[in-house]
Amino acid sequence: MRALVAAGAAALLTVAVAGCSQEQKGPDSDQASVNVVASTDVWGSVASAVAGGHATVTSIVTGTVADPHSFEASPSDAANISDASLVVFNGGHYDHWVEEVLASNPDVPTVDGYSLLAPSQQPANEHVFYDLGTVKAVADSIAEKLGESDAAHAADYTANAERFGQELDTIAAAQRAVGQAHPGASVVSTEPVAYYALRNAGITDKTPETFADAVEEGDDPSPADVAAMLDLVNDRQVSAVVVNTQTETSATKQISEAARQASLPLIEVTETLPEGLDYLSWQRATVDEIATQLDSAPQTSR
Repeated sequence: MRALVAAGAAALLTVAVAGCSQEQKGPDSDQASVNVVASTDVWGSVASAVAGGHATVTSIVTGTVADPHSFEASPSDAANISDASLVVFNGGHYDHWVEEVLASNPDVPTVDGYSLLAPSQQPANEHVFYDLGTVKAVADSIAEKLGESDAAHAADYTANAERFGQELDTIAAAQRAVGQAHPGASVVSTEPVAYYALRNAGITDKTPETFADAVEEGDDPSPADVAAMLDLVNDRQVSAVVVNTQTETSATKQISEAARQASLPLIEVTETLPEGLDYLSWQRATVDEIATQLDSAPQTSR
């Protein structure tokens, strides 16, 4: 995982450099007394699907410009978190700025996605919002926590989570179908953002471990690691290259350009929601992107 920059209390006094809070309201949210705060619009969308019109959901990091790893909570963000009826966050130090605020507010109810990752999904990757099983568990936990604080609508929360979970099952089946349609498909990734989506599809990620570890720690990959990635791309030993469009470095640019030169397709993924998409439509679009790009992969790649 990315190295944490020691922030402490000082981080709470820093105005956020990217992203902005976004409030998502249901039909009767003006009367709602339940206030859910999510670290990113990804988790905010999941919370909104469960809450329906019975709660106000505020997402702190929104849009695909901000990088949630390097975000710093503003004083107003910290106040929103500490005053929330429920805080939904990724965990695993992905959105460490939420964990820092919660450390001083231990009584705030929370749902921590990373803590709900199934043991079968080891080794763990911090991008658990691409693991549909974990997302389903988060939705169920949100329904349970909201039901505890708003018993009058507990049945609605549970029903909403069940419907959401059924949609996730359909997307998971689509992921597996992509892998079945492309047996032996493999990729390299500039960052292991879509780790769980690829894993569920049965698509092999050949990214050198040391390259992936460096990226996750926020470090520049070594020249040897970059060279190893370029060899896989230039020799077309993979079917495609997965690119996180929210983080671009000289190394990722070099790899993307090599993929274009080798006529390997680029599978573009994000960490937060593209404009106009909710969680489910985003994940459907991701499945479609993987399928489309693998369909266009040269026959000589493997």
